[in-house]
Amino acid sequence: MSSPTGPAAKTERLLNLVLCLLYTRRPLPKSKIRDIVPQYGDAASDEAFDRMFERDKDELRELGIPLVTAEIGGVWDDEVGYRIDQREYALPDIEFEPDELAVLGLASRTWAHASLAGPAAQALRKLKAAGIERDGDSLIGIEPRLGTSEPAFEPVKNAVVGQQTISFGYRTGGQGEVNTRTVQPWGLASWHGRWYLTGFDLDREAPRVFRLSRIDGAVSVVRRAEPYVVPADHRAQEMIRTTVGEQAPRSAVLRVRDGRGQSLRRRGTPTTDLGTETALAEATSEAAPADRGEWTTLAVPFTDPYAFADEVSGYGADVVVDAPTEVRDLVVERLKGAVAAHAATGGTA
Repeated sequence: MSSPTGPAAKTERLLNLVLCLLYTRRPLPKSKIRDIVPQYGDAASDEAFDRMFERDKDELRELGIPLVTAEIGGVWDDEVGYRIDQREYALPDIEFEPDELAVLGLASRTWAHASLAGPAAQALRKLKAAGIERDGDSLIGIEPRLGTSEPAFEPVKNAVVGQQTISFGYRTGGQGEVNTRTVQPWGLASWHGRWYLTGFDLDREAPRVFRLSRIDGAVSVVRRAEPYVVPADHRAQEMIRTTVGEQAPRSAVLRVRDGRGQSLRRRGTPTTDLGTETALAEATSEAAPADRGEWTTLAVPFTDPYAFADEVSGYGADVVVDAPTEVRDLVVERLKGAVAAHAATGGTA
């Protein structure tokens, strides 16, 4: 069986080569690299390997990766070894502004794990088996793996990767009724802050899009299901966009405590408009904060009220939603849920 070809296979081979050369503390001869990197072992001949390796070396250097060569002796006195200089490869110290740190904090909620998988892990096992002294610290964070708060994310992701037919309960957007759906998964993508599954609904015999937050209960793999093929022209985000539709931007009025909510401040615009309901309440002295001088009122654009409420509730008491009522109620619902979950684990509110 021939090895996979194309851009994806080339990228994987280059990544394995980088891992191999970062992992070792001593320069590796070309013969050892061929044994360790899985794709090189599939080369049809020594000449084919030499051509592939030379192209890969040139490409790494064009990408700015510091590939170091050194004479290492051995069978031939002038035998050359290769490695990547970790000091040159690593990024210099970087300083971030408070709002930039806030954006990185949000990103870390999604890119939550670091791992090595597949042929990359195989290459590292070969290095270890060969007794090559390793530099494990250089591999931290090479391949991030997505994580999310959606309970269904992990089993759905595994089903997409493994092309496994799955079954799950799904709440409709209208009445909230739960129905069982059997789906051949095609793709998984985030759209306006929500995760969606694309696939072929076997019950309705048509392609469908499912929002992960509406999956109710466990996701089960359907045993002995017929194998299927994902359409070659399938684009998950495009299918989600055309199905869910573009959401018109709206504006929320928020009060943000000074020194907090930097991501909201970056996107928002200072305003004196507190929203009709809050303005009426303050006119009757029902909603005026005691420490008004420590707050900034912002008009912040958003599209998906649920995703926006998820973000705002993460700031706790440091952000107050004045308008619209829909977002405020969603934030209150999430904060009450957090208090209840905290109490259930023995904490105190």
